[in-house]
Amino acid sequence: MKRIDIDDDLYAYIASHTREIGESASDILRRLLDVDKTTEPAPAKPEKTKADSVFNRLNEQDVRIQKSVVARFLYILSMLYKSHSDRFADVLDIRGRDRQYFARTEDALLSTGNSTNPKQIPDAPYWVITNTNTTKKKSMLTQVAKTLGYSSADAEKIRDFL
Repeated sequence: MKRIDIDDDLYAYIASHTREIGESASDILRRLLDVDKTTEPAPAKPEKTKADSVFNRLNEQDVRIQKSVVARFLYILSMLYKSHSDRFADVLDIRGRDRQYFARTEDALLSTGNSTNPKQIPDAPYWVITNTNTTKKKSMLTQVAKTLGYSSADAEKIRDFL
């Protein structure tokens, strides 16, 4: 038998459906879900999370091989793109106070400010400004990760690769 933690409101809901004294939570759930004891549960498929896909692509050694902060920044963005190419366009909305950070073309970034030093994200049809300090690049990575659906904790892990 496995044990699980559930929220108090769910426990109250299960308990409210008790039909007889001593009825177990498992019995109540079986009745509510129409699952009998002889039914073999389908083997659980491990859920592939967003974090799994980028963390499977990113490893410290590959990141450290990159010779500069800009190269590491572009490499991490490239891995995020490869993991989430279907949603990566959402990062186009990430902006600073006066600057656009991401675009589909170099010219789009050049038109938003002086010395933006745009670079194409490797293997991606997107460009990013690179003339920012390391702290700003980390902030941008955090914003990208959150935009792609990562939790704050996972976004920080991605940021820390830089």
